[in-house]
Amino acid sequence: MRRHFIHILWGTLLLIIGFVSIFFVSVWNGWIGYMPDMEELSNPIDKFASQIYSADGKLVGTWSQDNANRVAIDYNNLSPHLVHALVATEDERFYEHSGIDFIALGRAVVKRGVMRQASAGGGSTITQQLAKQVYSEKAHNTLERLLQKPIEWVIAVKLERYFTKEEIIAMYFNYFDFLYNAVGIKRAANIYFNKEPRHLSITEAATLVGLCKNPSYFNPMRNGERCITRRNVVLAQMQKCGYITREELNELMQRPLGVEFTRNKSEDGAGNYFQAFLRQYMMAKKPDRENYPSWKEREFVIDSVAWEQDPLYGWCNKNQKRNGENYNVNTDGLRIFTTIDTRMQGYAEKAVEKHMGGYLQKEFDKANAYKPSAPFSSNISRATIKSILNRACKQSTRYLRLKEQGATAEEIKRSFRTPQKMNVFTYHGIVDTIMTPIDSILYYKRILRAGFMSMDVHTGAVKAYVGGIDYDHFKYDMVMGGRRQVGSTIKPYLYALAMQNGMTPCTTAPNRQRTYGGWTPRNGSRARYGQNVTLRWGLQQSNNWISAYLINLLGPMQFVNILYDFGFHNPDIAKNASPVLCLGPSELSIGEMCSAYTAFVNHGVRCAPLFVTKIEDSYGNIIAEFQPLMNEVISPESSYKMLNMLQAVVDGGTGGRLRGAYGLKGEIGGKTGTTNNNSDGWFMGFTPQLVNGVWVGGEDRDIHFDSNSMGQGATMALPIWAYFMQMVYADKSLGYSTDVKFDIPKDFDPCESTEHISINGIQEVYF
Repeated sequence: MRRHFIHILWGTLLLIIGFVSIFFVSVWNGWIGYMPDMEELSNPIDKFASQIYSADGKLVGTWSQDNANRVAIDYNNLSPHLVHALVATEDERFYEHSGIDFIALGRAVVKRGVMRQASAGGGSTITQQLAKQVYSEKAHNTLERLLQKPIEWVIAVKLERYFTKEEIIAMYFNYFDFLYNAVGIKRAANIYFNKEPRHLSITEAATLVGLCKNPSYFNPMRNGERCITRRNVVLAQMQKCGYITREELNELMQRPLGVEFTRNKSEDGAGNYFQAFLRQYMMAKKPDRENYPSWKEREFVIDSVAWEQDPLYGWCNKNQKRNGENYNVNTDGLRIFTTIDTRMQGYAEKAVEKHMGGYLQKEFDKANAYKPSAPFSSNISRATIKSILNRACKQSTRYLRLKEQGATAEEIKRSFRTPQKMNVFTYHGIVDTIMTPIDSILYYKRILRAGFMSMDVHTGAVKAYVGGIDYDHFKYDMVMGGRRQVGSTIKPYLYALAMQNGMTPCTTAPNRQRTYGGWTPRNGSRARYGQNVTLRWGLQQSNNWISAYLINLLGPMQFVNILYDFGFHNPDIAKNASPVLCLGPSELSIGEMCSAYTAFVNHGVRCAPLFVTKIEDSYGNIIAEFQPLMNEVISPESSYKMLNMLQAVVDGGTGGRLRGAYGLKGEIGGKTGTTNNNSDGWFMGFTPQLVNGVWVGGEDRDIHFDSNSMGQGATMALPIWAYFMQMVYADKSLGYSTDVKFDIPKDFDPCESTEHISINGIQEVYF
């Protein structure tokens, strides 16, 4: 009987061992559950993510299915304190096991499973945690979780076979999400402490490792005391493992968190707005009219033109892999080489922040301090303000979520008027506060927006791209996505048309107010009223009467046609063809404007924006190369005349602050722009090497300065251009110099009409 019982026990044990062996062999080979193949294990961190490179050779971001803009770094760029803190806290026998710590696992089973001790500690090693984060999907029930655990064990063992301990630690840190878009240790160190990972101190390293337990619960921005407590637990573990002494522990535990939160910091000049735009641009599908509502006709036309003319637009859906499937930037491991220069991108972001946060927003707040309708203009009614706010509420995530949950109108209204804990954007960092959702909408509407773009005048290569003041809070892209009225920055295109028709900067026109078919343009100045003035003076002073006179002579349809040549495909331009077009009511983007202005510097040839130079597949093969897209708009002679006039704008006209207030040297041309009621401020400026465009305004057109002195383009937008160029010229490594001249023949006389067409020979047309 006893022998029979022993045989049963041995048989049962062998069956269990056999079952477990078969189970793990099945898991190892992927017959049960999911097991990544060897090729995938060779690069477990987003193997299929596309990598984005800058023109100066930096990896500035990755695109993957999880939308994490992760930039991986190697072990040598980690602070030793990070490694010590992680090993001491999460896996003190990390260097002794091969993926599974059976001692820790046994302790966890006995203490948690048998003795029910909540503080027994976990049994997962660092390698197991990495396997879980990288490969395991979320378990929906107990059975799935039971299956996941052995799969993670097997993956952990495989990881240990194919990677060194140092590589596993680096992968762990590169993958973890530390909140606030701080995916990976590099961004976490940048955002929480404004440092690189290798420069983190002991307490800073302990703080970040402490977040690995539960970043939301130990959030240093919302739960500072709780975060300090967790940091001190990590420090105590480091002392226990011998990485620091008892004396050091006592001193370190008394230190404050020392967080230097910089949430709006772009990664190595990556340009969050640019990456978001490029990702969407490359993944665009062929425009189908049925997918565009009637009020999006403009977008349909612009997208259709881009699909036909720009190889990069919708590139993924225009090109196929060897298997016949279209490319996908999130899963095909592409290497995308952009034209962005990280140094110039950084200067552009600093210029926007310096002007907007350091000056303009403060002035706007002062102007609104005692205004009942703030931040809206005093010229609109309360009913209009209420309508704007109601629309904003209905477009909010909160409203849409409540509607999906079946909330009544009264419940939704009450929700928007109930104070909530929230963090809000300020130029001094994220601030935790309590306010109602409707007040938060008002708060964000009072913050002025801006957009900036810089591109090479000869190739169209986009060097810097700032779509807004802070990507995390204001995701709407004002460079290529947003379109606003351009005001007087449209006038150079009209003057270019005049040059094409034989006029010169010295051609004179009557400076007086006239009525054209019921339209009587106004002007901001009556200087030299009634005199015949040169076109150079008219553009230099941004005189509306001269512009109205020119479009009346040349005809609105001629103007519409040349605008299309300059690269503007907004169908509203042709629909609204009238003399008013000369004052810039058309809504255009910064990207379109920068592209058009290249024609003035580039001998009359317009360069379309160039965002990418080449694309490689995951094996390093070049699968696409991109060249500048160009078209001739005006003759070289006309472009020389325009350079003469646009330099006069800077040397003695509305752009004169570049010389006086900001001390910029060298040859510069440009044009300011201000729309009705100061709703939009523009400055388009160029040097012999770069063209830069700036727009500043409110989210709504009814949010603006009431005074022209603050609301004009020279005050709102021009300073950003100036700050950017100051930094660009100061950085000699970029190769931009004030000594470079515009390429104009030395014997060229701007006042000589090469076409020999007299202004008196042009028929006046009255409307």
